[in-house]
Amino acid sequence: MDRCYNFCAGPAAVPEAVLEIARDEMLNWHGAGLSLMEMSHRSPEVMSVAERAERTLRELLGISDDYAVLFLQGGASTQFSAVPLNLLGSNNAADYVNTGQWSKKAIAEAKRYCNVNVVASSEDTKFSTIPPRDSWQVDSGAAYLHYTPNETIGGVEYFWTPQADVPLVADMSSTILSRPIEVSDFGVIYAGAQKNIGPAGLTLVIVRRDLLGNADDKCPAMLNWQVAADNDSMYNTPPTFALYLAGLVFDWLQQQGGLPAMEQINRRKAEKLYAAIDGSDFYANPVELASRSLMNIPFTLADAGLDKVFLQESEAAGLLNLKGHRSVGGMRASLYNAVSEAAVDALIAFMQDFEQRNA
Repeated sequence: MDRCYNFCAGPAAVPEAVLEIARDEMLNWHGAGLSLMEMSHRSPEVMSVAERAERTLRELLGISDDYAVLFLQGGASTQFSAVPLNLLGSNNAADYVNTGQWSKKAIAEAKRYCNVNVVASSEDTKFSTIPPRDSWQVDSGAAYLHYTPNETIGGVEYFWTPQADVPLVADMSSTILSRPIEVSDFGVIYAGAQKNIGPAGLTLVIVRRDLLGNADDKCPAMLNWQVAADNDSMYNTPPTFALYLAGLVFDWLQQQGGLPAMEQINRRKAEKLYAAIDGSDFYANPVELASRSLMNIPFTLADAGLDKVFLQESEAAGLLNLKGHRSVGGMRASLYNAVSEAAVDALIAFMQDFEQRNA
């Protein structure tokens, strides 16, 4: 069966080589006589898969032993609550930067637990910019500073890391593993898996060990990072098959040359598509040049009345999930690691042909 090109923001494309391995191992994993998804999470086989996945991820990101790596459930949205529950301690204040819909959701959830100081916001520009660091009004007494390095919906991305006197917390769901980062700059990194890590159902949390053990007494055990760390992410049955696939993705990333190589590929893909948009009077991207995401590229058509036709024809051409988020409309192409350069070339060719026929 011919495979289409998937530009979905999530659940997103998975490397075809990974899917082929999973297909071949589906019924009989490494001669065990059953699928890995059927095995006990306490079995040596599944434990070895989890250990290998963590080891490879540590190598990819350069994660030191100063950090715990947790494989959890509930998506990044669950971490919107877990962050304040684990980090506030006796404090009642936290700093947040508002640069898009996911920042807003994190802020709304944190307000259930503490006083949130929005240090900066780009809502007045319809989230098309990143507020410059020198404009941020930080609270010196805040327990932590939270930001979203890449906003999936609006398509804005930080290409710098904020400096803070308090632990820096980042929701990296849509940018992690797309390029190298310095993990030691952060107190906590968390990410839903369904973009660059693997299938939905798995959530990654990387937390500096000195921040563990400070959870509120009311923090549920399932949200307590110390509990997760003490139990090697197996306080309850983890999403074993999603973890297995994530490990295969980590292996695949190493085979591609690691994150420096992925950054080069991702920049080429994004630059091609932005060039096609900017070189046209038919398409437009609303994000300021310095803040344009490598992973999520929204664009609009000069005539919004053609949106439905564009989507129908692009789907017929095997270019799937290009509809923009319902909150902003238009189109959006997500160019995660598993989206090939060939996919981007095919999208650009379709866009140019569509413009010629409809301009």
